[in-house]
Amino acid sequence: MTPQQQKIRKMLAERQGILLAHYYARPEVQEIADILGDSLALAQAAARSDANVIVFAGVHFMAQSAAMLSPQKIVLLPRVDAGCPLADMATAPAVKKMRDREPDALFVTYINSTAEVKAECDICCTSSNAVKIIRTLPASQKVVMLPDGNLARHVASVTGRDIIAWEGCCPVHQALTAKDVQARRREYPQAPFAAHPECRPEVLALADFVGSTAAILRFAADSKAKEIIIGTEEGILTELTKRLPDKTFIPASSALFCADMKKITLEDIEQSLTTMQPVISVPRDISLAAKKALDKMLAMS
Repeated sequence: MTPQQQKIRKMLAERQGILLAHYYARPEVQEIADILGDSLALAQAAARSDANVIVFAGVHFMAQSAAMLSPQKIVLLPRVDAGCPLADMATAPAVKKMRDREPDALFVTYINSTAEVKAECDICCTSSNAVKIIRTLPASQKVVMLPDGNLARHVASVTGRDIIAWEGCCPVHQALTAKDVQARRREYPQAPFAAHPECRPEVLALADFVGSTAAILRFAADSKAKEIIIGTEEGILTELTKRLPDKTFIPASSALFCADMKKITLEDIEQSLTTMQPVISVPRDISLAAKKALDKMLAMS
């Protein structure tokens, strides 16, 4: 570890804190995380942690979820401007309007949504458990899935369910095109292609495997292939290379870079632990309603 990394680890110990980092975070942040994982693993870690302080190296909706699942803890997000364009594509007023149009539907929100949106929905899901969650819902009941339309369409294709898909998307995954994938396959004809379900349907149609970041890690470990094309944000390459140094991982496109996920630096974390700011909190009325949707998801996971 570098001196700065060592200092941060010492500060965390002094404050009885833990650092949670997403697979898309900067490599030097991933290296010192107590828990490194996808959105589901990080939500589960926040819910069960006995730490006094949770420092989140991710984006705003993740820190909100941690604050709602662990209301007695201090949750720090070192950069409050680390947002998620996908989460911003659904608002609570828009969801309320949709509920008026679809009063009998169950509303399933991706964890990549604001606390206010979660409060208007029946249950949350992540890319790791979306198929499982949908399969547990009554077959006769209409389902609205938001805010990621690509994930909703993928889950509908896997489960055979009729799902009303909200027309939002992750700009990073949406930027990956079928042409990009075909070009990479010409360069690496023997390499299987693993894609995240936030990608476009025509991209997923070319994939040898579709799954969350955690699922892609498992696929890469199980695959006999020595070269694998990766169709998700480039941050996952850090953990893939660390776990599987004998394999080569090729980004499907140079566009798979999330500036928001890379905003939090070691300097930001050190400053946050020094000042114990910025603290993320959610108003009680919103938190109580949103936590019900999160708790239902965690109970099924």
